[in-house]
Amino acid sequence: MKKMICTVISMACSLGMYAQTDSTLKNETITGILPKVTLSGYADIYYAYDFANPGSHERPSFLYNHNRHNEVNLNLGYIKVAYATERTRANLALMAGTYAQYNLAAEQGLLKNVLEANAGFKLLKNRNLWLEAGVFSSPIGFESAVSKDCWTLTRSIVAENSPYYLSGGKITYTTKNDKWLLSAMYVNGWQRIQRVPGNNTPNFVTQVMFKPSSKLTLNYSTFIGNDKPDTSKQMRYYNNLYAIWQPTSKLGLILGFDYGLEQKSKGSSEYNQWYVPTAILRFTPIDKFAVAARAEYYDDERGVIITTGTPSGFKTMGYSLNLDYKPDNNLLLRIEGRIFDSKDKIFTEGTTPVNQNYFIVTSIAVSI
Repeated sequence: MKKMICTVISMACSLGMYAQTDSTLKNETITGILPKVTLSGYADIYYAYDFANPGSHERPSFLYNHNRHNEVNLNLGYIKVAYATERTRANLALMAGTYAQYNLAAEQGLLKNVLEANAGFKLLKNRNLWLEAGVFSSPIGFESAVSKDCWTLTRSIVAENSPYYLSGGKITYTTKNDKWLLSAMYVNGWQRIQRVPGNNTPNFVTQVMFKPSSKLTLNYSTFIGNDKPDTSKQMRYYNNLYAIWQPTSKLGLILGFDYGLEQKSKGSSEYNQWYVPTAILRFTPIDKFAVAARAEYYDDERGVIITTGTPSGFKTMGYSLNLDYKPDNNLLLRIEGRIFDSKDKIFTEGTTPVNQNYFIVTSIAVSI
């Protein structure tokens, strides 16, 4: 991993790349000759304290970010090279941290360290229509693995248990007024770079995003496919809806609702289902400070996504309160308190099963 990152940096320097605080690609050129190439980086360092004091230092298994107890650790660090011209674009981001360790545990070898690796070209000169292939951030959900881009320090339960990344081919169209984005993907599976052995089922992801104004974003994304070997094929249908409303520069609200279905067995006409409502309210009282409160509920009685082995399955409420301080554009300091309250005793304190879990997380996120 270290050798790969050094190679990327060496290549960047030979092309005359430079770091910038905003990773958004622009249409500028280097010395007016080379296409725009940018180098960016990010590190999210955290400390989490779980009041259940787990001896393994691992927090509940349905969490994949900021999930190590009572230790200072790297959640996600990456270095990214992005290339863009009028008709082509490409991204390569290599990562390390506990997010990669836990969330990509099923991937093999160096694939565990790939955050992004994709390339594409513009199909029509006068239309914003792109065809791309590779590893992408998932369009399912309003949260990504990059904490600084999210309203809360930790990810919602629904984000932790739906795809953060997808691998496959993608076609995307954005209207000239930027109000509509339409996308369709052929992917290798439910958060898979490599397919499950024995799986040859087509898997599809779609996204429709509508921005009627700068204050409102509406999104509907879907997954249709099978994430098991074809011999035990169980079709999964997943729906993700959310709205982001920011009536003023100081106030914002996110409302999300996810609903999934999966066949009970191969060829069955009966389905297990799960659903997740989520709400986040964010308030920025003064410059550089923000407060966010979250309420969520995850109902997966049959254990399709989160298995508990208890009578009621995973039926869990979550609440959190988050404080951010952003002294400049490159630095974000955060602290969050969070509570989980489950119908069944799915958590433990020592060796005692309990219904609730409490923890505090702090982080320093730096971007270049």
